[in-house]
Amino acid sequence: MNLKNQYLIDLLETVKKRNAGEPEFIQAVTEVLETLEPVVEKRPDLVEAGVLERIVEPERQIMFRVPWVDDNGKVQVNRGFRVQFNSAIGPYKGGIRLHPSVYLGIIKFLGFEQVFKNSLTTLPMGGGKGGSDFDPKGKSDGEVMRFCQSFMTELSKHIGADCDVPAGDIGTGGREIGYMFGQYKRLRNEFTGVLTGKGLTYGGSLARTEATGYGLLYFTNEMLQANGMSLEGKTVVISGSGNVAIYATEKATQYGAKVVALSDSNGYIYDKNGIDLPLVKQLKEVERKRIKEYVNTHPEAEYHEGCKGIWTIPCDIALPCATQNEIDKESAEILVKNGCKVVSEGANMPSTPEAIETYLSNGILYGPAKAANAGGVATSGLEMSQNSERLSWTFEEVDAKLHGIMKDIFKSCDEAAKEYGMEGNYMAGANIAGFLKVAEAMKAQGCV
Repeated sequence: MNLKNQYLIDLLETVKKRNAGEPEFIQAVTEVLETLEPVVEKRPDLVEAGVLERIVEPERQIMFRVPWVDDNGKVQVNRGFRVQFNSAIGPYKGGIRLHPSVYLGIIKFLGFEQVFKNSLTTLPMGGGKGGSDFDPKGKSDGEVMRFCQSFMTELSKHIGADCDVPAGDIGTGGREIGYMFGQYKRLRNEFTGVLTGKGLTYGGSLARTEATGYGLLYFTNEMLQANGMSLEGKTVVISGSGNVAIYATEKATQYGAKVVALSDSNGYIYDKNGIDLPLVKQLKEVERKRIKEYVNTHPEAEYHEGCKGIWTIPCDIALPCATQNEIDKESAEILVKNGCKVVSEGANMPSTPEAIETYLSNGILYGPAKAANAGGVATSGLEMSQNSERLSWTFEEVDAKLHGIMKDIFKSCDEAAKEYGMEGNYMAGANIAGFLKVAEAMKAQGCV
C-alpha cells in the first residue's frame, strides 16, 4: 500500500525527518497513516484541527541515567526511558521493556502502537511505554533489585495512578515489577495502583499472567468464526516461550488446536505430537532455562538453532509472540506456500510491512498486534479498576471481562473496515477504530 493523499505524504516526510535513525517508529507511523487515507478524505475537520500532526508526536519523552552496583561492587550505568505518548482518553498506560536492544526509537514505536491498542480496549487509558537497555538475563536477584530500585528512583518523578501507570513487558516480569513497586512505595510513602502486573499479595489481578495469550486466542477465534472457520483440529506454530506464548499455547489447546512449535532467542523446538506445556512451564517459569532443554525429556522432538526456521514448519495458524519484525517477506511467503490460513500477532509489530502485504494479497486472515494482543493491557486496566475500588475479582470474573473485551475489539475492527470500504482488512479496521476514538477526544479538548 502506498500513500496517495498529499497531506499524509507531507506529514510522513516530516515524521521521517524529525525521527531519523528510528526505523521502528517510522514503520509504525507509516502503517497507520497508510490505512487512515479514507478517514482523512471523509473527516476534513480532523485535519483542520491538526489532530494527525499531534498524534504522531509524543506529549513527553523522558531519558535518564540508571546507575547500579553489580555483585562485584562495580558501578554499572544503563539508560532509562519513558515516552508518554498520548493522554487524550486517560492516563498514560504501557509496559517497561528491559532488553539490550532498547533505545528511544523502540520505545516510541511501542508507545505509538499503545495509543491505538488502549483505545480499542474501550477502557480509559492513554498510551505510553518505557524501558532500559539493561539485560536481566544472567543477573542475580540482587543485581536486578538494585537496577530496578535505581530505575524507579528517577521514574517515580514522572508516574502516578492518575498520570502514568507502567506495566511489564519483555524482561519485566513479576520479580521486576515487585522491586519497582517497593521502591515507588518507599519514595512516595503511598500505596497506590501505580504499576500493573503486581503480585497477588499486593494488589495484582488474577488472570493477568494469562491475559495476553488468552486474549490473542479469543480474538483469533472471533476472526475465524466470522470467516466460517474454527480452531478445532488446526495445527498452530507459536514463536516465543514467555508468558504470551505459553498461555496462547494453553488456550489454543483448550480450543482443540495442536501447537507444535515454540522458540526462544537461541532457537526453536518442533514436536509433531504437540507441545508438552507443563514441561515448558517448568523450564521457562520455574527453572528459567533455554527451550533446547525440552528435547532432553522428549527425544522425538527436534531442536534447531536460530529462530527464523520456525516459520518453515507447515501450519494452519501462525502466532508470532516473540519480538518485532520476526516475520519478513521470505518467511511470510513460506507460510503461504505451506498453506497457512491465519496469522495473528501476540508480539508487538512482529511482521514487516512486506510480510503484511504478503498476507493480505494471498487471502490470509491477519490479526494485527494492536488488536490481537490487547488482552494484556486490557487486563492491566481491569487491575487498575480493582486497585481503585480496593477489590479483588475472581479469575473467572476477570477472564469473562477479558473475553468480552476481545470480542468487542474484533467487532470494532470488523465494522470500521467495512465502513471505510476495506472489508476483511482487520489491520485497517484496528487503526481506524483506535484512531477515531483518540482523535475525537483530542479535538474536543482543543489544541493541547
